[in-house]
Amino acid sequence: MPRNKSRSLRIAVIGAGAFGGWTALALVRRGARVTLLDAWGPGNVRASSGGETRVIRAGYGSRAIYTRMAADALGRWRDHDAQFGRGFYRKTGALWLCGKDDRFRRATAAALTAEGVTLDELSIATAKRRYPQISFGGVRSILFEPEAGFLLARRACEHVVERVVAEGGEYLQSAVVSPVRVPHRRLDRLALTRGHSVVADVFVFACGPWLGTLFPGVVGKSVTPTRQDVFYFGTPAGDTRLTEDQLPVWVDLTARPMYGIPGNANRGFKIADDTSGPAFDPTSGDRSARSSRVHAIRRYLARRFPAMGRAPLVGTEVCQYEASPDSGYIIDRHPGTPNVWIVGGGSGHGFKMGPVIGELVAAHVTGQTQPDPLFSLARFADGRTRMSSEKWM
Repeated sequence: MPRNKSRSLRIAVIGAGAFGGWTALALVRRGARVTLLDAWGPGNVRASSGGETRVIRAGYGSRAIYTRMAADALGRWRDHDAQFGRGFYRKTGALWLCGKDDRFRRATAAALTAEGVTLDELSIATAKRRYPQISFGGVRSILFEPEAGFLLARRACEHVVERVVAEGGEYLQSAVVSPVRVPHRRLDRLALTRGHSVVADVFVFACGPWLGTLFPGVVGKSVTPTRQDVFYFGTPAGDTRLTEDQLPVWVDLTARPMYGIPGNANRGFKIADDTSGPAFDPTSGDRSARSSRVHAIRRYLARRFPAMGRAPLVGTEVCQYEASPDSGYIIDRHPGTPNVWIVGGGSGHGFKMGPVIGELVAAHVTGQTQPDPLFSLARFADGRTRMSSEKWM
């Protein structure tokens, strides 16, 4: 679509998380008249894009398209930091600890090498010398992805919304009436709570864990929010061995998939179990820490990071995933209403891709490109799509 035609488009983007915020910014930069809405604000505690930090890495097993997207996203985060000087990307590298089953390691190494992403394979002896803070029991092989690291999530979401407004868009804190009533062929006005509404030519719903309830007939269980408990432990006073200065982001695939972010914007030593949790209501679900999970995490922490064996628990949160059946993204038109787009299925690994997803969706919405069947809603229609056996994190 020519830029002058994009300039005449009125586009409403619902959801100011990683997908929605970057989509709105990309559309504003194409000249569209954009209204971005969010029920509780960018990076809020209920959102899947909330919290202080998220891992950024390109290791994705055999899913080469995600490796390419992640590598592209890393470049875009760097460019954004260079332009605005905000330092959202923190380069620490990522340490992948692999066990007896090394299929993911081999697939990841092959994909990263094919895409030209730098990767080092460390011997156990080398890793022990480099990272004496870690006990490598049960580890059979190790990958180190030097360009990986973490992102300041909540702050980045707030900043992207600030850029949307600064560059000519509009931001409203308002909620959509659920479920969304989508007329046949075209939606012109979207009902909001408190009797309000928004008029647009195109509507982009990037509502993360709420997509299934907003569109029960079209999305439904194709997006399932799951409860993912995240824990923060306090490191010894003045001890930098367990901060980002001396320890990279790490992913442990020796048994249950675990990951962590040392330093973590001074919130404490972040650690989480990446196994899919139980179904969760992102609006009203209880986000209190479960004692059984605290005990399990403590046992793991003492085993893998001995210096943290008696570390105090300084914080907890629930960072729900909005998981699709195959852990892949959804970027598609509503099947009955082509001026409505549905964007989601971040599945716990989508935050890093925000700048790439935003450009991709903006190109689709303005008619420059067509949606990829890989991200279609139709792939779930027969119910035969299964969860990926690969670790995603």
